[in-house]
This record gives sequence, structure tokens and C-alpha cells, in this order.
Amino acid sequence: MRLPVRHPAATALLAASVLLLGSACSGPDGGAGASPSPSPTKGGRAADPSPSAPPAKGSVKVLRTVATGLKSPWGLAELPDGDLLVSSRDDGTVQRVDVQHGRTSEVGRVPGVAPGGEGGLLGIALSPQFATDHEVYAYFTTASDNRVARFLYEPDKRPGDQLGAPNTLLRGIPKGTIHNGGRIAFGPDGMLYASTGETGRSARAQDRSFLGGKILRMTPDGQPAPGNPFGNAPYVYSLGHRNVEGLAWDAKQRLWASEFGQDTWDELNLIRPGGNYGWPDVEGIAHRKGFVDPVAQWHPDQASPSGIALVRGSVWMAALRGERLWRVPLAGTRAAAAPQAFLVHRYGRLRTVLAAGGDRLWLTTSNTDGRGHPVKGDDRILELRVG
Repeated sequence: MRLPVRHPAATALLAASVLLLGSACSGPDGGAGASPSPSPTKGGRAADPSPSAPPAKGSVKVLRTVATGLKSPWGLAELPDGDLLVSSRDDGTVQRVDVQHGRTSEVGRVPGVAPGGEGGLLGIALSPQFATDHEVYAYFTTASDNRVARFLYEPDKRPGDQLGAPNTLLRGIPKGTIHNGGRIAFGPDGMLYASTGETGRSARAQDRSFLGGKILRMTPDGQPAPGNPFGNAPYVYSLGHRNVEGLAWDAKQRLWASEFGQDTWDELNLIRPGGNYGWPDVEGIAHRKGFVDPVAQWHPDQASPSGIALVRGSVWMAALRGERLWRVPLAGTRAAAAPQAFLVHRYGRLRTVLAAGGDRLWLTTSNTDGRGHPVKGDDRILELRVG
């Protein structure tokens, strides 16, 4: 575990935030008030608190380290018995984690994965009918594209041979060394959502015929979902994205997404069917007609966001370059208060956060992804209690 003492640059950054705010509020395990750069609403003003909104300040307690020694963990899914499946981006394998004892075993290797740069075996999700069909979905990079496939999970077979042959549902998603997107999740409507990156081809994020730089929506069998907004682009649910790596729904079944900016603003967006989120024409809050502004924004050195989860009325967002966990309390479709940071530089790069029931979260680190500084035990899965 990293020492709580921060390196000088990090200390200077936090000190600057205190000076910019005038005052900073600290919480358990390194919680700190955000500087003005994380703008909580359109126009940069905090939403008026409402009786139903969560408190402005939250808390995080690390309950335990669940597993250690993971290599480039990316996707995470919780099985009905509480154990976890975790994908390895660079190894192309799925591991099962016994959450009671921390033991890991290989479920299987996804054939055709071609890791490189930010590509590899990325998001995973369980079928909504997993109890009966035992199917696991995955988003992964091959030699020619990114694609979505599903596999039969057979835990009674020997470790390493528990994944069936892939049934490819959607192929031809553009791949690149950077910006492959990769998060998949089933929505409350039973449809499968997939985030794709623009692979460095910025202008194509505005091209509906290009599957990169989009959020896609499909049936569990990989067909365009009924009700998608564009008849001539049947898979596209929203466009104008640079690189979305986080998808989650709130209690009102609204879809939220985290997105990497370039040099100026990372974003938390409320996703509307057919919405255009501006890239590359705008980055962050722009008040430009035809584009949807983010609900919150951060400078990339404080965020570079990946996974998100909704727990207790707040968005919890894992930050890679920012090496922290952000909390954004919500009041409906707005931020109820300024974002608040926790675990700053304590565990390094943070990749995936998953609701674990009640007030708990699963959180993975990402220090073995080629951009971090791994220490003994990396990478790991943590269990948190949040408020």
C-alpha cells in the first residue's frame, strides 16, 4: 500500500486547491474539497440543495483489500454469490476472485484478443438472465477491430477452461492505440450499452456512420435496440464523444457517463438519446447550441476518468491520472454540490468502480497498465464503505 505521505507535486496541487477555494474540507481517507476547476453544473455554479439530495460532503472508508497481484485489471462484474469476475486487459484472461479469501483462479482466455496501447480485453458484463443462461459479455480489441461477444461460463469445468467459444455480437468497432472506449453494461431496459472511443480520429466522433466516439445500444443478441434515435445509424445512442470509459444509471434510470477530455476538461455527462456531446468541436462547458454540456468537469491532471458507479445518490468516479476517487452528489439531473476527492495518491491509478450493495463499492487500481508505478501487491481490488 502506498504511504499516505504525498510527493511534493501532489502536495503543491492540494495546497493550491485550498488557496483557490479559500477553505478546504477534509474527510476520512483523504477526502478533500475540490478546487474551482471541477465545475458542478452548467455555468460552473453548484445546484441548489434539495431535500432529496445527498449531503454536500461525503465519506470513504477502505474496509479491506480483497485481492492483490492482478495484472492490468479493467472490467469487473459481480456474480450472484458475491464473487467477482475481473478482466485482464493485457493478458486477455478473465479471473474469478473469491471475495472471502482473496484467492483468484483463471476462468479462461478470450481468443483473438490483441492487446496494445489502450486496447485489449476491456469491459465485461453478466447477462441479465445470468442465473439461467450463464452468459458473460466482453468488449475487446482484436488485430482488426474492437468487438462485443458473449461466452458461456461453465464454473464446473477446470480453471482456465470455463469460458465457452465466443459468440460475436458486434464487430467492426474502430480500434486504435488510444481511445478504445470499452465499457459495457446492461441498462434498466435490458439493453446492452457499449462506450467506444474515437481512436484518435477526432472528427469522426461527429460521423454517425463511424462507430467510434459513440455510446452504442443493442439487444442482448447484438441487434440494434428498438427506439434508438438515428434510423440511418441504428446502433448509435449518443455521439460526439472522445473516449467514454464509465457508464452507470441512477435510481430514476438516467444514464451517466464519464469521458476523457484532451488538454482542458474531462467530463461527467448525463446521456440523452440522440445527444451530441460536442467532441471535437467543444470540450467541457461551452453553451453551444446543438451540443450537450457536461454536468461536471475537471482538468485532466485531476481526473482522466474511467469507471463510475451510483451509490447513495452520488456518482463515484475512478480517476487514472488524477489517482483519486471523486464523489459528485446529485440533485436530479444536476450536481448538488462541488465534487469531492478521496484516496488522493493513496493507491495510484484507479480504473473501475462497481456498486457492491448498500453503501459499499468495489474499486480496482490500474498501476500495471504501463502508465502507473506499481508497488508490491499491485494491482488490487478494494472494498469501500461510502457515504
